[in-house]
Amino acid sequence: MTDSSWGAPPPAGQAGFWGPTARGPVQGAAPAGPAYDAPEAQHTRPMPIVPDEPAHGGGQDDDRGAARPSGPLFQDEFRPGFAQPRTVPAEKQNPEPMPDAHQPAPAPQKKSAGRDLSAAIGVGVGLGVVIIASLFVYKAVFVGVVAVAVVVGLWELTSRLRERKGIKAPLVPLAVGGAAMVVAGYVRGAEGAWVAMALTTLAVLVWRMTESPEDYLKDVTAGVFAAFYVPFLATFVAMMLTAQDGPWRVLTFLLLTVVSDTGAYAVGWRFGKHKLAPRISPGKTREGLLGAVLFAMVAGALCMQFLIDDGTWWQGLLLGLAVAASATLGDLGESMIKRDLGIKDMGTLLPGHGGIMDRLDSLLPTAPVVWLLMVVFVGSA
Repeated sequence: MTDSSWGAPPPAGQAGFWGPTARGPVQGAAPAGPAYDAPEAQHTRPMPIVPDEPAHGGGQDDDRGAARPSGPLFQDEFRPGFAQPRTVPAEKQNPEPMPDAHQPAPAPQKKSAGRDLSAAIGVGVGLGVVIIASLFVYKAVFVGVVAVAVVVGLWELTSRLRERKGIKAPLVPLAVGGAAMVVAGYVRGAEGAWVAMALTTLAVLVWRMTESPEDYLKDVTAGVFAAFYVPFLATFVAMMLTAQDGPWRVLTFLLLTVVSDTGAYAVGWRFGKHKLAPRISPGKTREGLLGAVLFAMVAGALCMQFLIDDGTWWQGLLLGLAVAASATLGDLGESMIKRDLGIKDMGTLLPGHGGIMDRLDSLLPTAPVVWLLMVVFVGSA
């Protein structure tokens, strides 16, 4: 490339890099730039002078604060007629809405019961039919239903303890002793229940001796707890049945517990705002507890007045209050166990309810309360 390419004018009649010819400007001539249609046009274009890199930088940015341009050094490095790329600042790539811009309101969330309500109602009605039919047809059949529920509950509890905590509470002596405990309570009363409880505890201690001594104390302690928590508390239901109006006492016990749970659920779901025990059961509210008390007291007054021999309405108010308290504590107690085990339900046997233990949680601690108050109010005969 000669020096005339940068400073000398082109020969007459030829277009150069600088626009007009030696004869003067041409009307309608193309804008300044390379003349691609000229026969003698240079096939190479002049390169701009690029400043040398700083010797001390080695091509790197040593100022820590100045960034090298990421685009071309000169505007004319891009061919005419083509779109020029443009760098969009990072802060403008995802612009946020203005503070005063109108934001659409979030859709209201509907409250959910957390379970399949239709399945829960269907299973509950089916269980109610079985219990009532066995209760009023033949007492011994109802005792058998209680014994079966106890065995299944023990199986669920010991299975969850083994799976989640590695606790091996022996199921065989618990199941046999639990069923015998319920029958003994019905046949021999409280004395028979206590004897059966003692024998079941002894059987748990001996049965666990057939395995490794490691964790022996932990396993037998869990076994004794399971024997007291499930079958021993269930024997009070069998002892209620021994009275002359025993079926009506058991029915009152079941109705008050169910009504208490229903009142707590209905009122808490509709009006609940203040948590009752958030660390144990976040779904329970103080408003739900008040609903349980109100519903249970009304139901207790009606049941004691019309179902129990020699019962009065004011006794039913006290009975309903006690049932609401014991049922709530029983529900919280099993929730505490499930929290410790890291599970939601004890089992999956009952669709919409969970397991048998998830239905016995409020019934088991309520049984001795109702039995005792019935004895105090109207006697045990």
